[in-house]
Amino acid sequence: MPATHSTPDLHQVYLARQALLGQVVRTPLVRSESLSRRFECEAWLKLETLQPIGAFKLRGATFAMSRLTPEQRQAGVVTCSTGNHGRAIAYAGKKLGVNTIICMSRLVPPNKVDAIRALGAEVRIIGDSQDQAEVEALRLVEEQGMTYLPPFDHPDIIAGQGTIGLEILEDLPDVDTIFAGLSGGGLAGGIGIAVKGVNPVVELIGVSMDRGAAMVESLKAGKPVQVTEHEPSPTAWAAA
Repeated sequence: MPATHSTPDLHQVYLARQALLGQVVRTPLVRSESLSRRFECEAWLKLETLQPIGAFKLRGATFAMSRLTPEQRQAGVVTCSTGNHGRAIAYAGKKLGVNTIICMSRLVPPNKVDAIRALGAEVRIIGDSQDQAEVEALRLVEEQGMTYLPPFDHPDIIAGQGTIGLEILEDLPDVDTIFAGLSGGGLAGGIGIAVKGVNPVVELIGVSMDRGAAMVESLKAGKPVQVTEHEPSPTAWAAA
């Protein structure tokens, strides 16, 4: 994906926090008895599944869309997504009255596609990977003047996700290690900016899936690399 030309800082995360008040859920941090017992530690879970769309992606999408100019809102927003980011853009677009188009590959589970359409967004199924779907999104930017809000590589998206880190520090000031999902890096990057900016000694560990761990391979290579996306099994579709 096209690289962002700026990196958000702690101040921008605080701006996102202010903008998101009343727009997203300040999710609870709850202790997991089973994980604490299994790993002999104090394990806590940040319940982002309680967001209206069921995922943390709503934070970044809502903050990014709140900062659009009137002209950008009029032209509409386009993105590519494997599910949750597209649903977040569609949800925020519906609230703001902004036309949204979500480009997705055929590998996206049908239930996620249906959920996005239910929010009034247009869905375009393009190719067998998110990279191929992105080509269509960028074409719409070029030909129709829409604004592209990528799933992770955008300063407002990153800052919005970083508000999770601020909430964790408030609810658990003595936290020493945070595990975060690591796909494109927007979530881990945002949490890292927030947490390290307040308490540099906290350790942040990114966790990637093994069926398309692009970030892991990119870090090994020292540059962005593409990996093959694998179609989910029927069991995974049912659970998604």
